Amino acid sequence: MNIKRILVSQPKPAGAKSPYFDLETKYGVEVVFRPFIKVEGLTAKEFRQSRIQIPDYTAIIFTARTAIDHFFRLCKETRYNVPETLKYFCISETIAHYLQKYIVYRKRKIFYSESGKIPELIPLIEKHNKETYLMPISDAHDDSKVSEMDQHNISYTKAVMYRTVSNDFTPEEKLDYDMLIFFSPAGVKSLISNFPGFEQGEIAIGAMGQPTIDAVNEAGLRLDITTSPQAPSMAAAIDAFLAKKKK
Repeated sequence: MNIKRILVSQPKPAGAKSPYFDLETKYGVEVVFRPFIKVEGLTAKEFRQSRIQIPDYTAIIFTARTAIDHFFRLCKETRYNVPETLKYFCISETIAHYLQKYIVYRKRKIFYSESGKIPELIPLIEKHNKETYLMPISDAHDDSKVSEMDQHNISYTKAVMYRTVSNDFTPEEKLDYDMLIFFSPAGVKSLISNFPGFEQGEIAIGAMGQPTIDAVNEAGLRLDITTSPQAPSMAAAIDAFLAKKKK
């Protein structure tokens, strides 16, 4: 298995620094960023069909920046003026700070998990148990992220505000890579959809997260790379794989 070209199914990093760029220098490989999926928002008409009324809720739970973008987009499209009294509960400080794109941060009631995980957010939500909670999500959301909320009998409403769709390849695009890296089940499904006759052969496949790993297995593909306590990021997992092959 000779690795020369690696496809990472994510957008290219905006900055000049990335562990993926370090892999190119360290191993002489080419890393290509090409998402297999893309996110598109539900229209206001589509959202209204869910019969969810945003003004009915006094607190919002955010687990992703994409959710923030589409929540405020739909508020604008449905002509709902977000009140200053609305409370925000975020899965991490990074996501909480992203709210500054839409609101005056210091004038709002914002709470977040210090660890970036749902379990640490639950006590904050339980403390404000008189609020009515809305959670903007994707149609392909990962329920494992919020299963602990259900176990604590927290009352909240999931609202699908955006969807994940296949980012189709053009007829001119070829899948001439030695390694494919996936971060969601939808990405794996897109691979099969775009290349129905795909045969893995010597192509190494990496997947991050149990749902993505399950999708690789269900597609009958061989999983070669995934994260671990020793290599918690996908870039680190690829590094460990390439280092082993180099020996």
